[in-house]
Amino acid sequence: MASIQFTLDDLRRILLEAAGADESVDLAADIQDTSFEVLGYESIALLETGGRIEREYGIVLDDDDLSEELTPRDLIDAVNAQLAPAGARAA
Repeated sequence: MASIQFTLDDLRRILLEAAGADESVDLAADIQDTSFEVLGYESIALLETGGRIEREYGIVLDDDDLSEELTPRDLIDAVNAQLAPAGARAA
């Protein structure tokens, strides 16, 4: 059975839908290792983003996964860990 992967493009789409983007930030650039704070996303925007991810992908994220100090790579990894098949998570 193929597992679903959450990608940077998925995150970009949801960030834009949930909170828009600061005009000074190019979300099309390589943002994976830039903190959400630097990208202009505050806690409320990240909570909205997390809620949309949870609803769309049927998962539950920890509040720690939605911190301004984290990066898109951190959030993508957290989402994909939730999406991994049960056997893959136990490995």
